[in-house]
Amino acid sequence: MEEAGSQSHHSTPQPPPSSSSPAAARLWRPAAQRNLRNQWTKLNSLRQDWRASTSAARSHATAIVNSYLSQRYMDGMDFGVLSDMPNIRKKACAKLLKQQELYRGKLLSSYRDMVAVVMQMTHCCKSMRCYFRGTSSSPVAQFSSSSEDGNDNGDCGGIPVFAFYSVSSFEELAWEIVRMFISELQVKRVLVLELLSIYDEKVADANGLHWPDELYEGEFSELSTLNLYSEETQKPKFPSLGSCESTIPILPPKKQPDSNVLQVYITTWMVEVNIDRCRMDEVFATVGGEMRVEFVETFG
Repeated sequence: MEEAGSQSHHSTPQPPPSSSSPAAARLWRPAAQRNLRNQWTKLNSLRQDWRASTSAARSHATAIVNSYLSQRYMDGMDFGVLSDMPNIRKKACAKLLKQQELYRGKLLSSYRDMVAVVMQMTHCCKSMRCYFRGTSSSPVAQFSSSSEDGNDNGDCGGIPVFAFYSVSSFEELAWEIVRMFISELQVKRVLVLELLSIYDEKVADANGLHWPDELYEGEFSELSTLNLYSEETQKPKFPSLGSCESTIPILPPKKQPDSNVLQVYITTWMVEVNIDRCRMDEVFATVGGEMRVEFVETFG
């Protein structure tokens, strides 16, 4: 008769070790460390992508403003010896209008890039946990970014991943940074809306954009992913400064703002009031120290 012990060769696969056990920690920690390094490296790269996109957008915005102001004040310009050329002002305005349209398209493209960057940032924040995958009968421990076991939280019971910080601590720091960019993206949308709507009525007859308008196909779907679109009102949420959410509706853009207002727009774009770069650098330095990785922002 076959001994009961021989049945072990035909036993069903066993689940992976408990995520809070010492054996699980030894298996889990190296994979979790690799994953966190990867996600924070991506986050560091994405903040540089943001800088590149916003810098390009500021250049496009400045070109729009310059083209518009040149059209607006064309009648008062002294053309000197060129004044005798037929229709010189009309031709110059037409050329400037074409230039303005060109940079409108470029500004919108840069804004779309910024939305994409912030969406990738949120994906990094949501991908920091490391879950056991498969069974303990596998010769190699396997891990996944999604849970196959309702009891596995992806943090190995909240143990430190490197020296002191748990996965949830790294997540909290990442979200602190990403929320800055989400808030700033709302401000950028206000400015893009204004800059896309300005035109000189003497040169062109165009309809201005309004806050509920979708600036490009699929924008509202992407904003909804970032929790920046209200399904209740069917409109993008109003911008905020820091943690203070605005309840004041966005007024229709001015079609012919003066040069002082436009200078405020450009300055506001450059300053990025919702992004605390000192705090962000401090967070990356703290995380880098924990991981023994140096995160350097190379752009600009």
